[in-house]
Amino acid sequence: MKYSDEDIKLTAEAASGGGERAARALIDVLPRSAQPQITPQRTGLVVKLGERQLEVSWVGEGRLRNIHELLSRKPLPDIVVGRRLSPGAKSVLSDAGIGWADETGAAEIAVGSIIVSRPGRPSQPKRVNRWSPSAFCVAEVLLCGTDATVAATHAATGLSLGSCAHALRFMADLGLLEADAARGRSSGRRVTDRDRLLDAYAQAADEAVQRQISVTVGVAWQDVIAGVVEAGRAWEAAGISWAATGTAAAAVMAPVLTDVGRAEVYVDAKTTVGLEAAAAVSELRAMPAGRLTLRPFPSKCTNTLAYMHDGLRTAPWPRVYADLRRVGVRGEEAAEHLRSSLDES
Repeated sequence: MKYSDEDIKLTAEAASGGGERAARALIDVLPRSAQPQITPQRTGLVVKLGERQLEVSWVGEGRLRNIHELLSRKPLPDIVVGRRLSPGAKSVLSDAGIGWADETGAAEIAVGSIIVSRPGRPSQPKRVNRWSPSAFCVAEVLLCGTDATVAATHAATGLSLGSCAHALRFMADLGLLEADAARGRSSGRRVTDRDRLLDAYAQAADEAVQRQISVTVGVAWQDVIAGVVEAGRAWEAAGISWAATGTAAAAVMAPVLTDVGRAEVYVDAKTTVGLEAAAAVSELRAMPAGRLTLRPFPSKCTNTLAYMHDGLRTAPWPRVYADLRRVGVRGEEAAEHLRSSLDES
């Protein structure tokens, strides 16, 4: 059965809540023989499959925290749909016995004789509006509490006034910042939604790291945190800036993971040879599948905003959050724990 745009056009209220996108994504993953009947509701959709009526909820981006918020409310939906559900979100929904689908075509739904299990096809990173190092830098200081003005971001980042203005305009064009007026004293921008800015920043950081060079290093450390601290002393003695990120940084910033077996560290190097030289300074050697990964600092601010935490120099929390989200379900849980702990402090 083919559905036209008119078949899935919902009321304005349902569409504004993601109902129309949920309907499209659900129809795309269900078999043609299912012939779902879709009815918009104030809180989502009601989808009839055969004799079953199912409550369907749209969860926006589909991060782990979106699912935790959904599960805190009653009644629970039968199916959840999002833009691109994260591994942690999918795992929690599966454990709760709730079906799910997203706009990549991934789905896990079991309703009577209808069973859908699809891996989906991740969308390719967009090549337009690519985040520049300056945009990452400005986003990091905004998330750390700096006002969204050219003067404030210039003072916090050390970037030129022009670079700060361009980065702020870029984020405003993405809808992440807004201004009270176009010109004059009230023209200073502000963050519209910190969580939305954090998600956009983390998504862009994830896409950027796929293009970034790295070197894996073999280590025999029993205590990974102590090992990174020791390597850090050697880097500092050699005048090399560094900062831990990911699970190692989260272990001291907001402990939740009980076993940190790997570490990821940014060092002041621009090339693969430079990363290997930094490893040699701490008497370590590059090795495939090693437990320590060295990467260049992704932005100037990742270095300048780094600080000492219980002897470990850590990247600023937005970068640690973004890097944690790449470490599977446990990493995403640690990322949300870090964000929540900062909200409470």
